[in-house]
Amino acid sequence: MAHAALLHSPLPSTSAAARRRCGHNNYRVPCRPVSRRRLRPMASSTASQAPAPAPPGLKEGIAGLYDESSGLWESIWGDHMHHGFYDSGEAASMADHRRAQIRMIEEALAFAAVPADDPEKQPKTVVDVGCGIGGSSRYLAKKYGAQCKGITLSPVQAERGNALAAAQGLSDQVSLQVADALEQPFPDGHFDLVWSMESGEHMPDKRKFVNELARVAAPGGTIIIVTWCHRNLEPSETSLKPDEVSLLKRICDAYYLPDWCSPSDYVSIAKSLSLEDIKTADWSENVAPFWPAVIKSALTWKGITSLLTSGWKTIRGAMVMPLMIQGYKKGLIKFTIITCRKPGAA
Repeated sequence: MAHAALLHSPLPSTSAAARRRCGHNNYRVPCRPVSRRRLRPMASSTASQAPAPAPPGLKEGIAGLYDESSGLWESIWGDHMHHGFYDSGEAASMADHRRAQIRMIEEALAFAAVPADDPEKQPKTVVDVGCGIGGSSRYLAKKYGAQCKGITLSPVQAERGNALAAAQGLSDQVSLQVADALEQPFPDGHFDLVWSMESGEHMPDKRKFVNELARVAAPGGTIIIVTWCHRNLEPSETSLKPDEVSLLKRICDAYYLPDWCSPSDYVSIAKSLSLEDIKTADWSENVAPFWPAVIKSALTWKGITSLLTSGWKTIRGAMVMPLMIQGYKKGLIKFTIITCRKPGAA
């Protein structure tokens, strides 16, 4: 979801009472940039080691960023706050991008082999970790007739998502709340499908993140993680190259991201937790048209006026957008899917 923070606008439907509860003044949260730090790629051996502590103010920064950005993102891109999936080399028109976002959901479900035709095997309970305004939650609830819980750090997103669920007649199936993905307010073994669409990049402790996903998954349940990673290290490397570290640092500072990790790090963590059927794929080429489209939308009249009125954080985020494209082209940033399954009951 981090790219949703590029465009900032208040949500017109969010109540003044909610803003007061959340400590907001005109939807603004004074978010301090995360403290400067050396960006370290995780070596695969770190899957069992304690991570570096989260930068001060990280959760508050993430919440404020999405409180501010979600309204304009919704008005331009709709309620799915994630990349679209395209055929490799496809030249997509603006009209294709929302369909591509739905396709991203379907491709992730297919990659994880979530049953599509057998109602008895389809997920009945779903958790959407880093749910945004609940686009995936509502889609999965309608697709499977499932009960869906969503969690986000943003009070504005949770309120807006619940309002959208009510407007679509899904209040009895979809419920969003403010909660930390690293300390989920759900019992062990509860969800048939654990879904994380572009939230892992915000997690300061990747092992604890995956452990929580596994904890709340039901025996035999499916876990789907779609996230931004840096490239895998070569056997001769112990870290990323200095220019790669510098590029990621600039992206991190703009979007409230902690240290990145590689796809192989996620696989190592999943193996260490005894998860099964672990699969991963690099979908970087399949999301290539997305960032140019985001930049194009920011250069519309609505995007430009919002940038000019939203302040330095928004302008800085817009300035960093080309760095994402650069990172993809260099092979540094990898748009990755990781799926696995919790072992079934004995």
